[in-house]
Amino acid sequence: MVVKRDGRREPFERAKLERGVNRALEKRAVTQLSIENLVNEIEDEAAQKGKNANEIPSVELGEMVLRRLYALDKVAYVRFASVYKKFETMDEFLREVERAELGEADAELGEADAEEAEAGGQ
Repeated sequence: MVVKRDGRREPFERAKLERGVNRALEKRAVTQLSIENLVNEIEDEAAQKGKNANEIPSVELGEMVLRRLYALDKVAYVRFASVYKKFETMDEFLREVERAELGEADAELGEADAEEAEAGGQ
């Protein structure tokens, strides 16, 4: 199960994950095999993280997608981030582009992993 931001629970849908990733990677020079591998990795990680409670927060899924897209294609990362992070202004969008160009988004995603590990260890 996926726990949405508003607390609703929905079954995990691989097809929904694939649609989001494909939308972000539309017209990018990324092979279908790379996309399949990315989705498989996210699905495997989500299953592992949700193993005990049989559920995973949608925020964690989003962060998994962001990390992998950042490593694969920065434009796709920014596309996905603009929807996932709900940018409301052009300035927010431009700041994210600048952060991706400077590698700051990667550092932030690493910090999110560290915070998640700390929270899990308590």
